[in-house]
Amino acid sequence: MDWVSHDLCEKDFTGQVRVERRPVFGPDGAEVDGLHAVWIVLDNPKQLNSYTTEMVKDVILAFRHASNDRAAVAVVFTGAGDRAFCTGGNTHEYATYYAGRPGEYRQYMRLFNDMVSSILLCEKPVICRANGMRIGGGQEIGMACDFTIASDLARFGQAGPRHGSAPDGGSTDFLPLYVGIEHAMLSCAVCEPWSAYKALRYHMISEAVPCLRVDGRFVPNPLVTTDRYVDPATGQIVYGEPKTGEEKEKGKALLAQGTVDLAPLDAAVNRMLTGLLMTFPNCLMKTIESLRKHKLEHWDRNKETNRHWLGLNMLTEAQAGFRAFDEGRGKEREIDFVELRRRLAAGERWGPELIEAVLPRSAVKA
Repeated sequence: MDWVSHDLCEKDFTGQVRVERRPVFGPDGAEVDGLHAVWIVLDNPKQLNSYTTEMVKDVILAFRHASNDRAAVAVVFTGAGDRAFCTGGNTHEYATYYAGRPGEYRQYMRLFNDMVSSILLCEKPVICRANGMRIGGGQEIGMACDFTIASDLARFGQAGPRHGSAPDGGSTDFLPLYVGIEHAMLSCAVCEPWSAYKALRYHMISEAVPCLRVDGRFVPNPLVTTDRYVDPATGQIVYGEPKTGEEKEKGKALLAQGTVDLAPLDAAVNRMLTGLLMTFPNCLMKTIESLRKHKLEHWDRNKETNRHWLGLNMLTEAQAGFRAFDEGRGKEREIDFVELRRRLAAGERWGPELIEAVLPRSAVKA
C-alpha cells in the first residue's frame, strides 16, 4: 500500500543522534517479523552524550519520525557507550555562545521545550534506557519518558543551582510526581546524585540491572548498599546509599577488577518491549496518554515562564556557572560561592569583573 507520509521533513540521521530499527521479541523469545522498536541514541560519548543545539533538533524530529512509524511497537531512548545516558546541555556551547546572550538562549530553550514535549506527546510508549549518568537536562528528558530501566551503575540527579541554573526544564515539574515534594526539594536544591537503587527505592525508575561483570558473573554496584536494612533513626527500609570507609575502598577495588557489560540491561529492555507488544495498541496508548496528563499538566503550565527566566539568567549566574564548568580543570569546575555571596551582599553589581573574580583558580583566563 502507498502510505501518506506524516513526517514534517525527510531527514537522514547520521550525526550525533542515531535512529535505528531494532528487533522486538515475542514471549517465546523469537524475533517478530514485520515489527520493531525505534532506538533513538544520543551519540556524543566523548562529552557524556550532552546535547548540542543541533542534537536537540535531531531528537525532536526523531520522536516525530518514531510516532509516525506504523511498525514501531515502542521507542527506546538511550545514549552511546556505558558512561552516560545524558548529562544535559553541552556546557561548552553554553559557555562560549549562549552565555551573556539571553535572547539566543531563550530561542534555544524553545527548542529544548519542544524536545521535552516531543517525548511527552510521542504516539508510541517511550522507554529510557539509562546506560549511565542521567544528570541535569539528561534527568529531565529521561523523566519525560514513560518508563526507565537503568544499569545499576547509573547515577541520577540535578546540577542547576551548583552550576548557575535552575532545573526548570522538567525536573521541578516531574520530580515531585515521582518522589514527593521533600525528596524532590533535596535533589533539585542540593544536587547530590542518587544511585540507581536509590532512584528505584523512591519509585523514579522501573528497574535497576547489575551490569558489572567480575570473573564471569554479574555483581551489583559495589559502591552502594544493595541489601535492604532498617534505618534506626526513621524506621524506614533503606538501600542504595553510598558506601563509606573500608567498604567504599573494597567497592572501588572490585569495580576496577570488572568490566561493564550492558547485555543484562538490553535483556531487561527487551522484556519490557515484549510486555508492550502483547497489548492492544490503541488501548495501550490511551492508557499511557491518560497517565502522561499528570506530567503535561505541570509542564504546560510552567514551560514558557521558565524559558524566559532561564534566558535572562544567562546574563548573571548562568554566565558565571557555565564558564566555570567549561574553563575549570579537574575537580575545580564551580565558582567560589562564598566570595560571590560576600560581594553581592556588599552591593557589587553583576558584570565581567565580578564573574572573573569568582571563577575557579584553574579556569583558563582570556
